[in-house]
Amino acid sequence: MALPSLNIRFHNTLTRQLEPFVPEQAPKVLMYNCGPTVYDFAHIGNFRAFVFADTLRRFLELAGYEVDQVMNITDVGHMTDDQAADGGGEDKMQLAARRMKEAKKSGKAEVDNPDDPYQISAYFTKAFLEDAKVLRLKIADEYPQHMPRATQHVSQMQAMIRKLIDAGHAYVASDGAVYYSVESFPEYGKLSGNTLDKIRGGAGGRVLDEHQQVKRHPADFLLWKPDATHIMKWDSPWGAGYPGWHIECSAMATTVLGRDVIDIHTGGEDNIFPHHECEIAQTCGATGHTHFARYWMHTRFLLVEGQKMSKRLGNFFTIRDLLAKGAEPAAIRYELMRSHYRSNMDFTFKGLEDATSAVRRLRQLAVDLEQIAGDAKGKLDAGHPLLMAFGEALADDLNVSGALGALFSWAKEDHKDPAADLAALRQVDHVLAMLDAPKPANDDGLATRCKAIDDARKRKDFAAADQLRKQLIDDGYEVSTNKDGTTARRKLT
Repeated sequence: MALPSLNIRFHNTLTRQLEPFVPEQAPKVLMYNCGPTVYDFAHIGNFRAFVFADTLRRFLELAGYEVDQVMNITDVGHMTDDQAADGGGEDKMQLAARRMKEAKKSGKAEVDNPDDPYQISAYFTKAFLEDAKVLRLKIADEYPQHMPRATQHVSQMQAMIRKLIDAGHAYVASDGAVYYSVESFPEYGKLSGNTLDKIRGGAGGRVLDEHQQVKRHPADFLLWKPDATHIMKWDSPWGAGYPGWHIECSAMATTVLGRDVIDIHTGGEDNIFPHHECEIAQTCGATGHTHFARYWMHTRFLLVEGQKMSKRLGNFFTIRDLLAKGAEPAAIRYELMRSHYRSNMDFTFKGLEDATSAVRRLRQLAVDLEQIAGDAKGKLDAGHPLLMAFGEALADDLNVSGALGALFSWAKEDHKDPAADLAALRQVDHVLAMLDAPKPANDDGLATRCKAIDDARKRKDFAAADQLRKQLIDDGYEVSTNKDGTTARRKLT
């Protein structure tokens, strides 16, 4: 079912304004999301961007579009100094290999052979997919055809580099490396608002010196680096080496989505420059089109308890860290999606508690509506007040907080047609993915222990019920009993 025609408007980073959303070949929407670099576990800041992309996709599907979503997996070429267009430091996969070797010395290595970067990338890719499925990201169920790996598309990257050289947008420098010439693309800097005289170039030691001009312009960025000693390398016309980070996404997006110009490209705001700026230059230079993505959408940063996330501060969390602390997957998803994507978000444990309560209220509402409706089947009505209010909020630049406000206001109303209301709630949950979210695999026999409390209460053995309740509390659970029975969840620590 599609909602009635919505006036969908999204903020386009490229134009810095709200624009009506009109895909090039409706109802088809082509969307590319910058995905994880699989050298470590993805943290909750990463997952804010991934949950945003999933929510955007789900809303567009609710609005009647067919979304072809692709998210890359970067397993080579992403350097530790990624704030400079040219890249600097070392490859993050190389960093992971060194870390794994140290772990192996202490008997804690997660892979058999830490010298094999493919084992490392496979391990962290598997971990990412597990976390993504826990948070109900649809893209994870479509892996691998919708989540291409950089190492599997090197030939396409090399083909794009050849096109750029032939078109005069790239050149082979005196040290053998291939660079993109930013001066060849007048639009370079438009996405980020930078100008060439402001852009800092020459990271990684590849700068002008007294004897040799390696790059034509300090802001020129790397497309291919010859390096026979690199941990991952491929033969090329420019010597054995590896691709630059930026060319990877340009090649994978156009190859897998099958078009030179796509509808939506998303990522975190830290991707705007240099990564997405370089993607535009490369793709347009190779295809001859004036655009790469018609809409650019970026999430702002995530703070934790008001501070920048840092391992030193002890506020650096992965999804599995939160699960170990007792957080419910649906509550984590809710907390990561509740704030507007273009606002900085402060992730707090109080917020996670509130998210847990919100998810429980929605689930209880669904249960209540099911019980009242009985065998009645609700007719899907695109004009249902809940769907209209929820959809209109999301049509306004994916205003999730407004959509949630409309949902909970509606939840307080009298439900005179519970079957129709339940059908509408299920449609809303296509976007939220809360009602049927998976529970933690190991609940320590929680359901059985809660049932034992209810059985004792039915026998009017309240002393036994109190003792069973106390045991759960002592084991670190919060316990509540209402007319529907006893439930418990592990306290967030």
